[in-house]
Amino acid sequence: MSPLLDVADLTVRYGQLPAISDVSMHVGEGETVAVIGANGAGKSTLLGAIAGLLSPAHGSIVFAGADVLPLPAHRRLRAGICLVPEGRRLFASLSVEDNLLTGTYCKRPGPWTMERVFQLFPWMKERRRQSATQLSGGEQQAVAIGRGLLGNPRLLLLDEVSLGLAPVVVRRLYAMLPQIVSEGTSILLVEQDVSQALRVADRVVCLLEGRTVLEGSPRELSVKAIEAAYFGVNRAARAQGDAPSPSSGPAQ
Repeated sequence: MSPLLDVADLTVRYGQLPAISDVSMHVGEGETVAVIGANGAGKSTLLGAIAGLLSPAHGSIVFAGADVLPLPAHRRLRAGICLVPEGRRLFASLSVEDNLLTGTYCKRPGPWTMERVFQLFPWMKERRRQSATQLSGGEQQAVAIGRGLLGNPRLLLLDEVSLGLAPVVVRRLYAMLPQIVSEGTSILLVEQDVSQALRVADRVVCLLEGRTVLEGSPRELSVKAIEAAYFGVNRAARAQGDAPSPSSGPAQ
């Protein structure tokens, strides 16, 4: 069975500088995939390219069996790819409810309605008339997620859900993700908080300097392997001659 999203050999440059190079990954139906990595690893660039906000230098993006690379962002949204951007990006002049309603302009058929979002985040219904500027950071992040869900996406791209939020708030938001997946939405999330990503993800992809250096299920990957990939420990050690390459035999 073909994956819902299939990214192959994707390269995105800012001018002459590559942000990601030959990245390949996939997301299956009903799957949660986490992309982890340090600042500057290329995580947000990858999501931006999938959503249609950035133009790759080469590579392919196939979604639901169709090549979406030629499509602009709004047509990818109608196809079922929705990005919840880093920093929430709510409209400060609008109420909570009106911010949510902006997510319906490219609405697809599906289970997500305003009432269903209020069930997922019960506090929103009572405060729907409030300005978005009166909300805490975690509440604003919840509104941003709700706005994305109201378009009934098949694939939800979540960029740095935990950014600037208290750990208890992050845990509450992440606790909602299995409910979202159960409604038929797959999730591709970018996260620096590795422990949170490992708790919810079916698979993890680690980027380092724009390249994939590790991939697998959380059950398959040791903490040591994840730390080495995240920080590039093995690469740095080999560059300094402090460690043998993987193909080297034992010292004689």
